[in-house]
Amino acid sequence: MNRLCKPELNDINTPAYVVDEEDLIRNLEILKELKEGAGAKILLAQKAFSMFSLYPLIMKYLDGTTASGLYEARLGREEAGGEVHVYSPAYKDDEIRELAGIADHIIFNSGSQLIKFKDSCMDASPGLRINPQYSTQDTPIYDPCAPGSRLGVTYDNFDEAWLEYIDGFHIHTLCEQNAEDLKATLMAFLGRFGKYLGRLKWLNLGGGHHITRSDYNRTLLTELVLDIKKEYGLEVYLEPGEAVALNAGYLVCEVMDIVNNDLDTAILDTSAACHMPDVLEMPYRPPLYGSGYPSDKAYTYRLAGRTCLAGDVIGDYSFDEPLKAGDRLCFTDMAIYSMVKNNTFNGMPLPDICILRRDGQVDVVRSFCYDDFKGRLS
Repeated sequence: MNRLCKPELNDINTPAYVVDEEDLIRNLEILKELKEGAGAKILLAQKAFSMFSLYPLIMKYLDGTTASGLYEARLGREEAGGEVHVYSPAYKDDEIRELAGIADHIIFNSGSQLIKFKDSCMDASPGLRINPQYSTQDTPIYDPCAPGSRLGVTYDNFDEAWLEYIDGFHIHTLCEQNAEDLKATLMAFLGRFGKYLGRLKWLNLGGGHHITRSDYNRTLLTELVLDIKKEYGLEVYLEPGEAVALNAGYLVCEVMDIVNNDLDTAILDTSAACHMPDVLEMPYRPPLYGSGYPSDKAYTYRLAGRTCLAGDVIGDYSFDEPLKAGDRLCFTDMAIYSMVKNNTFNGMPLPDICILRRDGQVDVVRSFCYDDFKGRLS
């Protein structure tokens, strides 16, 4: 028996992304309970998770989708239904023309884009992204409120005349954070922009809320939403991406070879650079089924991909027994920011996409081939 992989996943082709239906439903039940208790609407942020074969299941619990541009908006409209909200730092003329017939909310990043396109969005509910200039994190690449940020309108650059053309404000400042960070951000936002909320219809609190994490303060989030609704009479939206599929997926792979140069390195049939780019971008060390931190267990290995990138390294892990070629490994929390970010650098094949059903059956939803690699080139 392979103790390094869930038994149900021992016979599938690798590499493969596998979404666990039971874990996904667990997250959705939590979101539904919060949605009903707080009276908020919750939307799936497709930038984190766009596995549209699961949209019919997800939309039994949520209210719609959010998009970062035209293609995600189309996907949400075609596959999910419900409300479609879109925000982009800038729109092209032809994109707005198409979005006007797709999106329920179109959110602008600047007053100039709002003024340019306001007459094209009469059938949608236009909004403006606000930068409350209150940072709650230390990593600039993920901080929309960092000095010099291009995201959202600051108070000094806000023109009250724009209120005539919008229905709501959008703030998105968090990344994998708890409700206490939202509360602090809201206090800063309301201190400057609260005086305008009586003239609006809705407030979108963005994403980055790790609502389905075990230590998340859902009671506080509920109180914050209820207070906003009571004080200002607004419809409140949340748009988590990670929380929908948090800890609900795996990347199953296989050891191809073991090499040694001062340390033992296992070469896998997957790749950080191609199949889990967030590992290098964040960076972070993804959890691995049945393993420990270096030296926790008897045998420590560096796990690495098979591209030519010298830094295609996933991390260092320890195991109870030595690894060997053919061993199957199972990285966890791989549903989010994986399929939506992967690539075919070096001609690496894309992983299969699968669903682990509640009855233990594994359904292969999509397999990829050479044509998928070639079709992106010219």
